[in-house]
Amino acid sequence: MGYQEFTIEGRNAVIEAYRAGKPIDKLFILDGCQDGPMMTIKREAKKHDTLVKYVTKERLDQLSETGKHQGVIAYAAAYEYAEVDDILEGARKKGEPPFIFLLDNIEDPHNLGAIIRTANLAGAHGVIIPKNRAAGLTATVARTSAGALNYTPVAKVTNLAKTIEELKKEGLWFVCADMGGTTMYDLNLKGPIGLVIGNEGEGVGRLVKEKCDMVASIPMKGDIDSLNASVATGVLAYEIVRQRLQA
Repeated sequence: MGYQEFTIEGRNAVIEAYRAGKPIDKLFILDGCQDGPMMTIKREAKKHDTLVKYVTKERLDQLSETGKHQGVIAYAAAYEYAEVDDILEGARKKGEPPFIFLLDNIEDPHNLGAIIRTANLAGAHGVIIPKNRAAGLTATVARTSAGALNYTPVAKVTNLAKTIEELKKEGLWFVCADMGGTTMYDLNLKGPIGLVIGNEGEGVGRLVKEKCDMVASIPMKGDIDSLNASVATGVLAYEIVRQRLQA
C-alpha cells in the first residue's frame, strides 16, 4: 500500500473527504490563508478534532505529490477507528477478561505499527491512542503492523486519563511501564488489565501515570539506557500473557 491513497490534496477534495466521513488525522494548511473554502475546511477540522499545522508554501510543495495542493494537504487515516466499547465487546465475545494497550505520546508511526502487531499476537483486545501528540493510523502504521490493523481495533480518545477512569468502572486494572517501577515479575498482572506505554523520551505523562494502579519496570542488564517503546511493550505484554495462561 503506497502512501498515495492516504494523502488528499486540494480544497474540494479535502472538503469532500470530510463530508464522506473519512477519518482525517492531520491537515497542513497554508499559513494566513483565509478564503471561503479554507474557512469551511477549518470548521470541519475543528468539528472532527483534526490536528492542524499551519505551514509555508515551500513546505506544502515539499509534501505535495500532485503539485496541485491549493494550500491544503490532508492525511487521511488508513483505517476506521473503533470505539472503546467495541474493544470491550470483543473481549466479552471471546469470554476473556479484557486486555487493552493504551499508548501515551507514541509519535513514531513505526513504533505504533509494531505495537499494534504485538497487541494482536499477544491476544490483546484492542489499542487506545489519544487524539493529540500521537501518530494516527497512517499507511506507514498499516504497513508496519503487518496486517494486524485488519484484526485489532484501535480507538482514539480525547483524554486518556479520563478513559482510564471510565475503564476502571468496567473492572480493569492499569499498569504503566516506567524505569522506576516494581520489577514486572513481582506484580500480579492477571485479570482485566490495561497496559499503559509512553514514548522513550518522556515515558507516560504525569496525569495518566497517576491514574495507574501499578508501575512496572523491565529488569535490564545492559549498558544502554532503555528499550525502544515497541520492544518494551512486547516484553511487558508477554509477561501479562504468561500470567494469564497460568491463571
